[in-house]
Formats: sequence, structure tokens, C-alpha cells
Amino acid sequence: KEAALAFHFFAYLSRMKLIRRWGLMRNTMPENDMEHAMQAAMIAHGLAVLGNARYQRAYDPEHAMALAIYHDASEVITGDLPTPIKHNNPQIKAEYNKIERIALRRLLGMLPPDLQPAYQPLLEADPACPEWPLVRAADKLCAYIKCLEETKAGNNEFLEARESLFATLHANPLPEVQDFIREFLPGFGMSLDQISR
Repeated sequence: KEAALAFHFFAYLSRMKLIRRWGLMRNTMPENDMEHAMQAAMIAHGLAVLGNARYQRAYDPEHAMALAIYHDASEVITGDLPTPIKHNNPQIKAEYNKIERIALRRLLGMLPPDLQPAYQPLLEADPACPEWPLVRAADKLCAYIKCLEETKAGNNEFLEARESLFATLHANPLPEVQDFIREFLPGFGMSLDQISR
């Protein structure tokens, strides 16, 4: 009997748990890409539900969730390049974007050809997709939550990032994002006893 071909897409993605985030900053609680993807997926899904329930949007919450799960998938190949390096120099940012696209094509090639069409829109998300702004907002919300958790633990390394992200989030024009900030973010600054009451 002929041996089945082996594909390594899921084995590779399982290594997202080995990719550390916030590499240039002292962390009291290390965070990896897999944890971040899970949190981003929950928040993107929640933003879609908020938008549909309150603002008559036509979001697909499950699609928002799936996009968020894969939004940093390229980092399993590239690693997580710290924000000050990635975004503060236009030439580095342009080159890194090229590397990300190569990494995503490599990941896509780790799937059987008949499955690639299902994963291509998740790995190479269309920025015009209605759910994509929710994923971008969820990514920023996750970063802000990380800053809240670190500063709550007494780590002042995250103070400036917290203030910058706070301003970015409050400038977001989507009302569902503002609702999330107002209704759900406060709990992240509280103790277990406080949120359990």
C-alpha cells in the first residue's frame, strides 16, 4: 500500500506557542503567539457580535474569529519582530512585509492542494474584508490588555506603550470597539475578587 503524503501545516502552527511576544521588553508574565491568537480570536468574535447586535452590521463572527486565529501565523516562520523595529523605519517595514508574504506562502504550501483554497483567505486576509478592521482592533485591544496586566503587576516598562495604545484605541471610529472599551476593558484592571462579585 502506498504511503500517504505528510503535510506539516498544523505541526508547524502548533509551534506558535514557542514564539515569544514583546521581545525587547521586560515581562512579568511571558506571552506567546498562540495565547495571543486565542485572545484576539475571542475579542474579534465579540466585536462582531456587538456590531451585529447594536449597529445592524452584517459581520460573520466566526470568520472574524478565524481571521484572528491566523493573523500572526507568519511569525511561526519569521519570529515576532518587535514593534519599534518593525514600524519605525519604512524600509524595514516594507522588507518585513515581503518576508511575511513569503512565510505565508510557505505555510500555505504545507497544506494539501485541495485544502489550500479554504486557508488562503485566512492566511492572506483581504484588508477590504468587513471583518478585518475588527481583527486589527482586537490585536490592539490585546496589546492594551497586556500593558494593563503588566502595569498592574508593577512593571513600568509598559507604561508608555499603554498610553500610546489607549490613544489609538480611543481614536478607533467603530462604535463596537468603543463599546468593548467601555464595557469590557475595565475588568482587566481588576482583581479576581473584584470581577467575581
